[in-house]
Amino acid sequence: EAGRGAAWWSEGWRLFMAAPATWIGVLVVYVVVVVAVSLVPLLGQIASGLLAPVLAAGVMVGCRDLDRGLPLRVAHLFACFDGHLPSLLIASAIYLGGWIALWLLAGAFIFGAAGAGLAFSLLAGDPAALASSALAGLGLGALVATLLVRLLSIPLMMAFWFAPALIALRGDEPVAAMLASFSGSLTNVLPLLVYSLIGLALAIVASIPFGLGWLVLGPMLGGSVYASWRDIFAPD
Repeated sequence: EAGRGAAWWSEGWRLFMAAPATWIGVLVVYVVVVVAVSLVPLLGQIASGLLAPVLAAGVMVGCRDLDRGLPLRVAHLFACFDGHLPSLLIASAIYLGGWIALWLLAGAFIFGAAGAGLAFSLLAGDPAALASSALAGLGLGALVATLLVRLLSIPLMMAFWFAPALIALRGDEPVAAMLASFSGSLTNVLPLLVYSLIGLALAIVASIPFGLGWLVLGPMLGGSVYASWRDIFAPD
């Protein structure tokens, strides 16, 4: 039901309140590790993109233990540096590759639009209009490319949203996890839409006091993702 989208945030709040100090510690360590890895020259950004979902999967393990009445520990963040690590890295690489492909497509579209504007100006025999045609082509191409990337990124995000949890908590293989994530997201598009709108509002509120609200919203996000995964894939 659509109302489950709001209930997932309530569950995220419940899980946060079960161990608030530990949750803040988990968030701080997560940010420090991801930022530190991203600062490594050349490959840091790629490495952080691959590592972040592995840490997020560890958060899902922590949420499951907390949901079962077990204590949450900062060490949960690294719980998936085990047999699940290869599958998580493969899924992360597929997701990252999808984004790279989208932006390459967008770049090709932008320069193609600019080139088309130049070609029309040359065919029309109007050299004075070359610069304006190029700029107009770039602007139009950038607008269309941005819309195209946003549109195509939706199924990509749907395929990855639950994938780390499915790999860590259910043992799915990378491709199977992404297909299941897409199917589950598509089937539950209404509650996920409600969930996203509430999340956007919460993000705005959390960012107002110098971003300090994210000390609460960050852990709530992890708990809400776990709650939605549990509802959709493991209701029993």
